[in-house]
Amino acid sequence: MESHLSQLIRFINTTASPIFLTGKAGTGKTTFLKNIGHYTHKNFIVVAPTGIAALNAGGVTIHSQFLLPPMTFVPERSVSIADPGRVVDQQTLARKHPLNSARKQVLRAIDLLVIDEVSMLRADLLDAIDYRLKAARGNFREPFGGVQVLFIGDLYQLPPIIARGEESLMRQYYQTGWFYEAHALRNEPPVYYELTKIYRQHDADFITLLNHLRNNTVTPEDIDRLNQQYQPAVDNDILPGVITLTTHNYKADEINQRELRKLSSPAHFFEARIEGEFPESMYPVQVRIELKEGAQIMFTRNDTDEAKAYVNGQLATVIKIGSGEIEVQMAGSGERYTLTRERWENKRYINHAASHVLEEEVIGTFEHYPIKLAWAITVHKSQGLTFDRALLDVGQAFAPGQVYVALSRLRTLQGLILRSRIPASAISTDAQVAAFALEHHRPERLPAVMKEKQRQFIQGLVDRTFDFAPLEKEISYVKKDEPDFLDDTLKPVLTQLAERLASERTNTQTFTRQLHDLLRTDTPKLFERLSRGREYYLAFLWDTQALLLHHLETVKQQKRVKTYLNQLTELDQQLTRKITEVDRLHEVVASIVEDRETMDVKSRDQARVEKREALLASLRNTLPTTARVKTSKRKTAKKPTEDTRSTYDVTLDLLKAGKTIAEIAAERSLTVGTIEGHLAKAIEAGRLDVYALVNEDEQTEIKRAINTLPDAFTSKQLYEALAGKYGYGKLKAMMAWITRDKSTA
Repeated sequence: MESHLSQLIRFINTTASPIFLTGKAGTGKTTFLKNIGHYTHKNFIVVAPTGIAALNAGGVTIHSQFLLPPMTFVPERSVSIADPGRVVDQQTLARKHPLNSARKQVLRAIDLLVIDEVSMLRADLLDAIDYRLKAARGNFREPFGGVQVLFIGDLYQLPPIIARGEESLMRQYYQTGWFYEAHALRNEPPVYYELTKIYRQHDADFITLLNHLRNNTVTPEDIDRLNQQYQPAVDNDILPGVITLTTHNYKADEINQRELRKLSSPAHFFEARIEGEFPESMYPVQVRIELKEGAQIMFTRNDTDEAKAYVNGQLATVIKIGSGEIEVQMAGSGERYTLTRERWENKRYINHAASHVLEEEVIGTFEHYPIKLAWAITVHKSQGLTFDRALLDVGQAFAPGQVYVALSRLRTLQGLILRSRIPASAISTDAQVAAFALEHHRPERLPAVMKEKQRQFIQGLVDRTFDFAPLEKEISYVKKDEPDFLDDTLKPVLTQLAERLASERTNTQTFTRQLHDLLRTDTPKLFERLSRGREYYLAFLWDTQALLLHHLETVKQQKRVKTYLNQLTELDQQLTRKITEVDRLHEVVASIVEDRETMDVKSRDQARVEKREALLASLRNTLPTTARVKTSKRKTAKKPTEDTRSTYDVTLDLLKAGKTIAEIAAERSLTVGTIEGHLAKAIEAGRLDVYALVNEDEQTEIKRAINTLPDAFTSKQLYEALAGKYGYGKLKAMMAWITRDKSTA
């Protein structure tokens, strides 16, 4: 791995500082994002401002994850708002758009929030994220509630959109709409980290010209060189193998439809296959694609097959449609290729109910040919794509920065065709963005900055790890809503938990002071104390959790306790996280102090999951399964009996009743992938044999693919190794079964 990436990874893993990862087009930002799961031990989620951006990033939209309404956010507790339908403040957000327990648990589970395509991220939206994280985590002392944020994007791309009616209100709180103006970043601006090696272009002269465009330092010689690519239009001619970059959607659509109508071959229509939840804003291609032989198309994603026959943005021409197949000829190489449908997944992040491990759940799928008509495309939609040849008409009133965005899509300057000459006035980038980059891009200072941020990180980690006050506060909050059970044996449990934690208050304060002293004076003794402290506090916390889990499992057998049960689950999650912090602290501190490249926490993480599973299994075996203790709540009109089974248990019971996976999915109005995910969890917990979900031939094929992967592979890597042949549910089931098989061998 390159040294500059190693430094970036260490910034992420050994500090809590916000980071802005940027770089020119083609420097590898997207590649880094796709592989971040291999680089960090931190729990993270990926979000983006739009549905398509989220789909491309492998994440979810900001608005869906944080449940934010499409309004202007005012970063104040409460304000008098003339138009409440278009503006929301903190109080209104909390009261009218509250987070449910599931979303809170996800936000409490993360250490790192990754936001992609931040050129589209508005400052007010980032402040709304800041408020949501603070509220969900009960931490208003630190920006983003103590979560580290990694911003990824290029501010020299297209800017965030501020509607005309929002401008005056936004100016009251922000100098500009760019994300870095957010109040959440005022006391700690992000560490500016720029990738500099360009992978898209290799022509040094073209790279220099693009840098001049980007930095507002264009020379007359640059303009002359660009205008050498001018070729006047002849009757709106469209050149084969060339894509036209336009400024507006209507213009691109007009060109594409005009060229399609010119073709005399018959039209063919192809429909998408959509399952589950997949909102229209996330559709990666049109639901109904119209094609003719001779049509110019563009691939909209990289080939997931091992052959890698195409890449995102590659042009081709349809040469044959028939017998259910579409054959195309690649621009440039002339190679022929038969199209196959690809699958896109809409997912959400969940906190696993039993293990409190952060997971992804597929909630919808979209299957279609990964193509679109491509005689023309907007500059905005071309971001992230690479073209060999493109036609550009700067006379179309390009906005500031659009010329740079358009030109940076090309591999070479020779691939550019201008339909009008470029005047110097058409080339400009945002002066405020340039000023921000000039102020914060200080690569020579990064080593010193990292040392200081690491020191702050360790100090904060020590303080937070042995601070049980948030747990005590949560218990106090839950006790207010504790049901009035007639059976008094259930009442004292929360009091016992609070007393246990309070009894350690003096010890933890003394221990924390000792660690801070040793950080400055005696590293060997520091590690010794950390090791002994880990043993003591893990034993203490596991005993505390056993008490809580016993109470939680008992309460599950009661009626009309849903709210209380959710509160107990959130408390259990916080206690689980505290155990994780204590267990990891020694390794994290040692890796920073010893300046190690790697941090080995995965084996400990797995051991904790297994210990918790064993503890739960033991508790459930000791509890009665049918007895229910009545509550003293007043009787109301009789309602239909509520099914208190978990969603996983419902699926498992239907399978045991003889229904197929497809039948269960239809009956429950869920996707097949979701049902497979439920059964995978049952296999992981030892409640179902793997053969119920994965037959022998499938097991053989999946095992063969696993053998080609590194030890610490992810389900996504396995999915890609099998070219998407099997859903994540089957793959996770196999992974869980293999892990369980090894542990019992």
